[in-house]
Amino acid sequence: MSKFIVETSARHVHITKEHLKVLFGPDGELHNKKDLSQPGQFACEERVTIVGPKGEMKGVTILGPERNATQVEISLTDARKLGLNAPIRESGDVAGSAPCKIVGPCGEVEIEEGVIAAKRHIHMTPADAESFGVSDKEVVCVKVDTPERSLIFGDVVVRVSDKFALAMHIDTDESNAAGCGREVYGEIYRG
Repeated sequence: MSKFIVETSARHVHITKEHLKVLFGPDGELHNKKDLSQPGQFACEERVTIVGPKGEMKGVTILGPERNATQVEISLTDARKLGLNAPIRESGDVAGSAPCKIVGPCGEVEIEEGVIAAKRHIHMTPADAESFGVSDKEVVCVKVDTPERSLIFGDVVVRVSDKFALAMHIDTDESNAAGCGREVYGEIYRG
């Protein structure tokens, strides 16, 4: 095995149970619309609006299940449109990141931090990491071959856990830069 799927991760929100109740009411729950490639993760039917100083984005997907901290993942293009200074970070690393307002059908919440542009990364199991000769938190380059815009991505973090499934995640800006279609594969580049 030398290649892995490269998936485009569009803007989305991870939400706490507390914020879910504010946004969708006391009986608010997340409803699975579609399972994602990572085990136990799913896109929800519920949508929210993200508001920044310069504008808003409606219909942003929530990913389930609930998390311990609310986090908004957007592209750098989204950040500029919203007027936010979203740092490029690994998921969960939100200390000192951008604030925003999140609006749902029943209420709104202001988060003081939590808006990031996700650092591109590869999810791997320990067996995958051994097969590819990499380790957790290692930073690699990945070559993505597309018909007209092949690209080598640098600064790709390897994330290893037995709870993961093999897949690389890039945001919509990165996907567009490489001309990625529905099914694109990458390989670790050591050139």
